[in-house]
Amino acid sequence: MIHKSSVVDSKAKISKNVKIGPFCYVGPNVFLDDSVELVSNVHIEGNTKIGKGTRIFPFASIGTQPQDLKFKGEKNSLEIGENNLIREYVTINPGTEGGGSKTIIGNNCLFMISSHIAHDCKVGNEVVIANNVPLGGHVTIEDSVVIGGNSAVQQFTRIGRLAMIGGMTGVLKDVIPFGLSIGNRNYLEGLNLIGLRRKKYENKKIMGLSSAYKEIFNSKNLHENLSKINGEHKGNELVNEVVTFIEKDKKRPICSPQS
Repeated sequence: MIHKSSVVDSKAKISKNVKIGPFCYVGPNVFLDDSVELVSNVHIEGNTKIGKGTRIFPFASIGTQPQDLKFKGEKNSLEIGENNLIREYVTINPGTEGGGSKTIIGNNCLFMISSHIAHDCKVGNEVVIANNVPLGGHVTIEDSVVIGGNSAVQQFTRIGRLAMIGGMTGVLKDVIPFGLSIGNRNYLEGLNLIGLRRKKYENKKIMGLSSAYKEIFNSKNLHENLSKINGEHKGNELVNEVVTFIEKDKKRPICSPQS
C-alpha cells in the first residue's frame, strides 16, 4: 500500500505487504523488504536496504550523504536488518571509502527520537539507543547494548556486548562487554549484573567475571593484568569475551574505573 502523496521511484524495489504512508520519498536504489512500514514523511535514498518488518516513523532521514568532509561521492551503502523500530527524526548515513563504504545495522533494534547513526558504524542486534544520542563515524556497537538518553559516542569507539551506558555520558573510551559506563567523560561504574542475569547466565560464571574484573582493573597496566589472570578464569566464556575485546585493538583506550 503506497499513499498517493508519496514519491516512490520506479526503480525502487518494494516487496510484499510494504506500507508507505503519506508524504514519503523512496529513491531509485532503495530496497524495502517484506512488511516494512514507513509511517509518514520518511525520506530514504542511496543504496539502502531495509529488512523485513522494520517500522520507520515520521521525519526520519535514511541513507542520505555521510556527514564527512572526506566523502567525495564514492559508491557506498546502508544495510538495516529486520524488525527494527526507527523513531521520529532519526538520521542514519551510509559508509565512506575510509571505513569500508558500508554502514550496517542488525535486527530488533530500537532507535529513539533524534538519535543519529553516522557513516561506517556497525550496530549489532537488540541494541537500544535512547533519545538524542549521536554515534560518531566508525563506531562499533555489539549486541544487546543500551545507551541512555543525551549521551554521545565519539568516532571509532567500541562498545562491547551487553554493556550499558548511563544517560548524558560522553563516551570517548571503549567500553568492555558487560560494562556499566557513566560520566561526563566516561568511566566504568561496574558490571551489568542485572543484564547478565536476565540473559540467564549461570551465577558461577557471573561471580567469576566479577572476580576477573577486579584483577583486570587492579592497575592501569591492563595488558600486564590480563597476563596474570588465574587459570580458573580461562574457562569462563564471559571473562574470555572481555579479554578478547581488550586485546583485539591495543591502540584504543579502554574505559576503566575512576579509582
